[in-house]
Amino acid sequence: MRIIYLRILLLLVVLGCTDKKALQLIKNPYLPVVERKESKPHSTYYIDPNQGEDTNSGTSKDMPWKSFKPVNQLLLTEGNTIEILSAGDFKTSLVLSGKGTKEAPITVKFASGVYNFYPELAYKAAFNISNTNDAPEGLKAVAFYFLEAEHVAFKGMGAEIVFRGKVMETCIRNSKAIRIENISFDYKHPTVSEFEIATVKDHVAEAKIHPDSKFDIVDSMLVWKGEGWEHKAYRLFQVFDGKNQRVARKTLPLDKLRFSKIGSDKIAIHFDKNPGLKEGLIYQNRDTFRDYAAIFTEGSEGVVWKDVDVNFMHGMGFVSQFSENITFDGLRVAPKEGSGRTCAAWADILHFSGCKGEILVKNSFLSAANDDAINVHGTHLRIVEALADNKIKVRFMHPQTYGFKAFNNGDEIEFIRATSLLPYSKAKVVEAKLLNATDMELTLQSSLPANIEPNDVVENVTWTPDVTIVDNTITHIPTRGILVTTRGKVRIENNAFLKTQMSAILIADDANSWFESGYVRDVMVKNNKFVDCGSPVINIHPENAEVVKGNFVHKNIIITDNQFQITTGILVGAKSTDGIMFANNSINIARDVTVKDLLYFSECDGTTVKNNTITKQ
Repeated sequence: MRIIYLRILLLLVVLGCTDKKALQLIKNPYLPVVERKESKPHSTYYIDPNQGEDTNSGTSKDMPWKSFKPVNQLLLTEGNTIEILSAGDFKTSLVLSGKGTKEAPITVKFASGVYNFYPELAYKAAFNISNTNDAPEGLKAVAFYFLEAEHVAFKGMGAEIVFRGKVMETCIRNSKAIRIENISFDYKHPTVSEFEIATVKDHVAEAKIHPDSKFDIVDSMLVWKGEGWEHKAYRLFQVFDGKNQRVARKTLPLDKLRFSKIGSDKIAIHFDKNPGLKEGLIYQNRDTFRDYAAIFTEGSEGVVWKDVDVNFMHGMGFVSQFSENITFDGLRVAPKEGSGRTCAAWADILHFSGCKGEILVKNSFLSAANDDAINVHGTHLRIVEALADNKIKVRFMHPQTYGFKAFNNGDEIEFIRATSLLPYSKAKVVEAKLLNATDMELTLQSSLPANIEPNDVVENVTWTPDVTIVDNTITHIPTRGILVTTRGKVRIENNAFLKTQMSAILIADDANSWFESGYVRDVMVKNNKFVDCGSPVINIHPENAEVVKGNFVHKNIIITDNQFQITTGILVGAKSTDGIMFANNSINIARDVTVKDLLYFSECDGTTVKNNTITKQ
């Protein structure tokens, strides 16, 4: 890096460009917030990646900057506008800091067109991200970074951002009132590669590789290649059945297969016994190592995504962590029309961990993922040591979730019995310390309960959101449509769940596997359409090993006025729940059954089933 800097410095001297501004841009294109110079309020700065120069003033259209480097030196103020004049290539991240106001926000405005973003020289940092931490020390490139920013309007104006390598597409940290709208994100070469089976014979199948997927054959093994990455094919595939409009996971025994190249975009798959390859099916493959979240929001509030298209994103999707009041309105996650691709999301689409306020997802189309469409949960941390009468050490237990502060001073916690998942005491946190990547020390306002048992956990109940999911379509999902475990108010209404391979809705809660908390107290599932989803279509399944008579993990779940279309399986499976109502639902099914045959309740109480109708297909 020092050699590169000296070479560029020498070039500037030769060109006579040794002013302080040029030297500063080269020395540090990503100036820390505390070192930035405050901009003049209500100023407009112009960027043209084709005609601009970063040594220009940037304050007029005929003297634009070339990149985001000069913006990254500024602490923006109210009424500032960053206007990108033409589409082109960017090799520098936008790291935006500063405060606008509600009346005069900071505005970033793109010209329409296609932009290529190259991550090699991007801003890079390490992040600890819920459900994603396979590589916490690894530096992640970030394209658009909102850091300690307030009242920002990020207007894409229809711009298409194409990423040329692995990147965190957007990061929002310690920010307020961020609105991102009318923009699309895609990859030139997605990290989920695809091929379609063209023919199948006795001991060989021929497949056509999608043009956006690059590959090689090494020692009879298929190797996927992209921009800045490559990996051997992994045994876990996902199969897209276009005829039946379904996706499902499938494991292929790669140790029993041999690959050969039969053209620039064709391969032969050799086998002694066909592992299930069928003509017309499209096979998706990825490296399952969780190294990125595509869009990461942490410590922020009032974030709005409006009319945004995601044609592909690498990593865990939109991960929102310890943030509040987050809205997705008109989000469309799907391969770009005409691309011929069948995957848009490397894993989950929307993932919320330890949030509060209101999570609102509406008017959106969520599809083509390699995991769940929506997951909302907290995190159970295990109690590992009592350090004093009012002090405990707690630990992150899942290897992909750790390293961030799961508690803050003033938060309220509940003590949860690991075996029954029932709460038995409350406390207020006076001081919260992150001791290391996995352990936290909590000093409480009151003494510890006397009845703590081994493996018991605590949940941060201050950070538990209300959830509203309305007027959405969820389809081409290999797992669940919605997972939700929060004690806040949950409304799931007017959605279409189309052929999710597993349950359309899962209400879980556990302290032994993913450690995703917690229990629900007010859930309404109303006026939705469920078409051929996995069984049970609605799965209420807390992972409690112990049942305490008269006590229940979940309470008050109303399932009403929905349309169910199924061929096999059941509609509702529930355990350890008090107050389930299943009423006024219409059921279209391919076999002779009663409503009772389609419901399964174990260790439940207060169950009401009434006014449901069945028609046979």
